[in-house]
Amino acid sequence: MATKERKNWLSGLRKIHFTYKEREYFSANLAMMLRSAVPIGQALDSLRNTTNNQALKKTLAQMQTDIEAGLGLADALQRSGLVSPQTLVLVRLGEKSGHLIDNLELAAQQEEKRHMFAARVRSALIYPSFVLGLTVLVGLGVAWFLLPRLAVTFSELKVALPFITKMMIGCGVFLRDYGYIAVPLGLLALVASGYVLFVAPRTRAIGMRLLFRLPGIGRLMSEVEIAQFGYLLGTLLNAGLPVTQAVRLLAGASTAPHYKRFYTYLADSIGDGYSFKDSLHHYTGSLQLIPPAIQQMMIAGESSGSLPEVLATIGRTYEQKSDITTQNLQSILEPILLVIVWIGVMLVAVAVIVPIYSLVGGLRQ
Repeated sequence: MATKERKNWLSGLRKIHFTYKEREYFSANLAMMLRSAVPIGQALDSLRNTTNNQALKKTLAQMQTDIEAGLGLADALQRSGLVSPQTLVLVRLGEKSGHLIDNLELAAQQEEKRHMFAARVRSALIYPSFVLGLTVLVGLGVAWFLLPRLAVTFSELKVALPFITKMMIGCGVFLRDYGYIAVPLGLLALVASGYVLFVAPRTRAIGMRLLFRLPGIGRLMSEVEIAQFGYLLGTLLNAGLPVTQAVRLLAGASTAPHYKRFYTYLADSIGDGYSFKDSLHHYTGSLQLIPPAIQQMMIAGESSGSLPEVLATIGRTYEQKSDITTQNLQSILEPILLVIVWIGVMLVAVAVIVPIYSLVGGLRQ
């Protein structure tokens, strides 16, 4: 097939987004069947018949057609968009080196690890987000429905109101009059801000930078990034990839913009003939991204020819550290969130109770 025709062939399908579970399911089960000497066409047919995902069924059927037409597995996968770039490179390398099954199993492990690293950060953010969101929801309910009624009562009784009560009742009256417009607009602004900061490709770097600067959360994200750096780079090098290609794939797997820039610089520098030692030394701020002890381990591993093993050790070490940090962070956040909720409850209680005490005092006089 001519180069231009092959390029058109590979880009012929509309790419579908698949979850990590679907990717892991494909890689692990295909490797298991190939290790059992099942022909690749029959293996794809078996996977297609056992999945309930219609998009995956369609993709696997198209892959069968492509392989029967003479494409290799890597080309069929590239056309389908089923796997990540890291898995695609591992499959292509496995086809050339004769280690396809081992590389497919390695790809399944990588998908699981990448999901685990991302889930660790999400688990640390979900709990405080839920508690704070519930607190805001309850506060809105109280301000919207209770405080305006108290405002009418206090106005009829002509009670002198302290500043905090006036402020909170003012918020309640505003919500009573304009809440049906203000609350949806506020929620829309919140969703739009979340999209701009954490989803939109051009601006998500701002949100990631903010998360890395949060106390506790930033430390956890750095540990997760270093664990991913050690694990993914080590496994890619063990699979036989050149260092520059492995580091570029690592840059594609990272979600942190400053780490992406760092990995891209490393790939360019190593491609120009520099060692890890020189590349790390010349990059401004490398010590903030990769701790000095980790850099020394990498330099020693490069000198002794055991860099993949050293990187795997770094990945395991920082995976354990991130697990401990996640547990500690949840333990620390719980009392802080309780204090925040307590402050909110006390503000409402003071705003309501102080005028009542004033009213009772006036009645006694």
